[in-house]
Amino acid sequence: MRPVFVNIRCKPGTSYRVAEDIALREIHSELYSTSGPFDLLLKLYIPDEQDTGKYINDHLLDIDGIERTETTLTFKAF
Repeated sequence: MRPVFVNIRCKPGTSYRVAEDIALREIHSELYSTSGPFDLLLKLYIPDEQDTGKYINDHLLDIDGIERTETTLTFKAF
C-alpha cells in the first residue's frame, strides 16, 4: 500500500460536513483540519494494484462540498 496525502479545499462553511463524510467512508488513515489555502489534510493508503488518480476520483471527489484538491505522492519513508 502506498501512503498519499491529499489537501482539500472545501466550499465555505462545509469543511466539517466534508470531514464527516470522509470519516464515514473509512478510507483514511488520518484526517486533520488545517490553516492556509486548504481546509483539510487527508492521509490515506492506496492499494498497490489500484491507480492512484482513479482511486481518489472514485472514493473521494464525489463528496459534495469539495472545491479543490492537491495530491502529494510519497516514495520512501525515513
